[in-house]
Amino acid sequence: MAHLSTKSYGNERGLSCCSRQWAADSHCNLLHGYSFGFHFVFAAEQLDKRGWVLDFGKGGFGLIKAWLHSMFDHTLLVAEDDPERPTLEALGAKGLADVRIVPGTSCERMAEMAFKKADEIVREATQGRCWVESVECSEHGSNSAIYRSSEALDRAAESDRLRSQLD
Repeated sequence: MAHLSTKSYGNERGLSCCSRQWAADSHCNLLHGYSFGFHFVFAAEQLDKRGWVLDFGKGGFGLIKAWLHSMFDHTLLVAEDDPERPTLEALGAKGLADVRIVPGTSCERMAEMAFKKADEIVREATQGRCWVESVECSEHGSNSAIYRSSEALDRAAESDRLRSQLD
């Protein structure tokens, strides 16, 4: 079993960005904004010398925090397959938007993107001792999406299998 620790970087932090769901059959296909919040679950089999899973300061979560701000603070997220991508990128070229091209603009894609980047940062910062178990991205208090590692899903399945054998 692994030790788990969590860090929330909530919607109140002001990571305000703009995007659109171009394929939606609703007003979500228009440009609109959210102040995204993120909840990270970190895991490690071994704690560091301080007894921590992850340093939440400069050398650990601080690197993730910097990335969150570079991606989501006053930016325009554009899906790489958005048919209006050239038009939206032109806003950046004119200095009217700080454009980020991303695989997708759903909350689910934001959770996946944050998971992959945070996991890369954490594994490098801890020389592989720590990893990201899951990331939840919330648009606001009512909507969120979670991306979990395949390792976490495998461990949960194995845990369920072992429990059923004990019963």
